[in-house]
Amino acid sequence: MSGYRTDAAIATGNGWTIVENASLEGRNTFRVKARADLLVDIHDDAALEEIFAFRGLAERPVLVLGEGSNLLFAGDWPGIVLSMATRGIEVVEDDGVQALVRVAAGENWNDFVHWSLAHGFAGLENLVLIPGTVGAAPIQNIGAYGVEVGDAIAGVHLWDRRDRVRRHLARDDCAFAYRDSLFKRDAERLLVVAVDFRLDRRPALRLDYAGIVTELERLGDGPPTPRRVAEAVARLRMRKLPNPAVIGNAGSFFKNPLVDADTAAALHAAHPELPQWPAAAGQVKLSAAWLIEACGLKGWREGDAGVSAQHALVLVNHGRASGAELWNVARHVVDGVRARFGIALEPEPRIIGG
Repeated sequence: MSGYRTDAAIATGNGWTIVENASLEGRNTFRVKARADLLVDIHDDAALEEIFAFRGLAERPVLVLGEGSNLLFAGDWPGIVLSMATRGIEVVEDDGVQALVRVAAGENWNDFVHWSLAHGFAGLENLVLIPGTVGAAPIQNIGAYGVEVGDAIAGVHLWDRRDRVRRHLARDDCAFAYRDSLFKRDAERLLVVAVDFRLDRRPALRLDYAGIVTELERLGDGPPTPRRVAEAVARLRMRKLPNPAVIGNAGSFFKNPLVDADTAAALHAAHPELPQWPAAAGQVKLSAAWLIEACGLKGWREGDAGVSAQHALVLVNHGRASGAELWNVARHVVDGVRARFGIALEPEPRIIGG
């Protein structure tokens, strides 16, 4: 690589920094040890073209990393870890009723939700307190309390690594699905650099998810507003989910499984207390947390790796667990649920090296 200066194993350029043989322990919310051949921090997305023009980088495997809140390093990454550290929120259009808001990939997701509330916008309040960055949100199509982020996205700005051009995809071209998207399926090629949100000043609040109305009542008198819904959801999340700042975790580790109607009916007949919800295409969504708890695995641990005693969907690092040890716990849970119920659980985070 010519044209940059190097000091020890660190190189810097206009809008980027590269570290060789980089530790990722502080870059993932499980706080497990892992290393990358190269760690590239991008502070200006215009630098992507320069970075991938460097000889020896263009063909190496790339892992895009936000705040490391939706992955598990079960091993090292034998390539480039690219961290989008870009910042910026811009109101592109605003007619007083709806606005188009463009947000850089490196912005903190929860901070942006609070920004939207402070500016009088609705639509993201149910997604408060989800860890991670704005750039990671469409990749996973994050969701909580009856809302998915894809519902509020107008479009996504990308760097196409294969064709070495910037692209913009409208929402309908993003292939959003349950915890899935085009960007998740083609993560090596499509790098999210910014997200456009269509936000409304006329709230259409989603209050039908379990617990929200009750929590609003606990907050006291007053009509539901986006701010009050966000406070209610935040209280629910803090009670139910362990805080990654206190104990290493990546939030919900398992997806709620989708099954056909006949399988759901058979499970309901055998286990009428198993929560079920209608899903798209005639499928039925089951509660993964209930299945795990029914197997007696809530709070189960092996060494410092375990299932949270606070919420059965969450794996936790009690201290110095390795990523491989946490992955072994995950597989133990999967095997237990499959053996008892015949249901295959899938991890929600991306597993690196597993």
